[in-house]
Amino acid sequence: MLDGGMTTATEKVESCGAAARSILVIDDHPLFCEAISMALKSGLGLETVATANTLSDAMRRLDGGLDVDAVVLDLNLPDVTGVDGLLRLKSATPRTPVVVVSGLTDDRIVAQALRAGAAGFVRKDTPGEALVAAFRQVLEGEVYTPPDFTPPAAADHEDAALDDAVGRLTELTPQQLRILSLVCEGKLNKQIAFDLAIAETTVKAHITAILRKLGVQSRTQAVLIAQKASYAGILKG
Repeated sequence: MLDGGMTTATEKVESCGAAARSILVIDDHPLFCEAISMALKSGLGLETVATANTLSDAMRRLDGGLDVDAVVLDLNLPDVTGVDGLLRLKSATPRTPVVVVSGLTDDRIVAQALRAGAAGFVRKDTPGEALVAAFRQVLEGEVYTPPDFTPPAAADHEDAALDDAVGRLTELTPQQLRILSLVCEGKLNKQIAFDLAIAETTVKAHITAILRKLGVQSRTQAVLIAQKASYAGILKG
């Protein structure tokens, strides 16, 4: 299943204790979702493992009161690509460790996921026992990377731009990230207001705040920054 073990980084994240009761798995592949759920439930002695096939579904469940000790997140979901989903998730649940489990292996991807707030990065070909061991350490407050991960050397222009984009996006609130994602879809303020059931004036206020936090002057510039948080940009380098 999920080859190789995990290694402990010196950086720490907030610990929620080694004895977890519930974990949320966000992945759109049913077989993988079932396999990782079974491995974690058995290996960690969990009471429950909740699952979601999209980020939107996961966010709805968390907003509805779902309480979990950690989250497993695939980076490529039907409604999100790259670290933008991780940013939204971490903004909504900043105290919950999120472990990225992905088939993407580029060191720059691992580095950007950690920069965006991931408590660890586990590759999908990692054996079940190593996966469980990694989660035990994450729940104790550690940050983990694949054993062969090498932090990128001095960033080139493209990597530096991506790193800067991720840093700016982490300043946005969950609602601002939702609105920015709708702006990226080309929706107008009136459409965004309808989708989110809020006043159009509220949308305008949020967009003003988004532009200020991102340090840009227009919606187009904001969209360009958001697009840099897509792994399409990383893999071109």
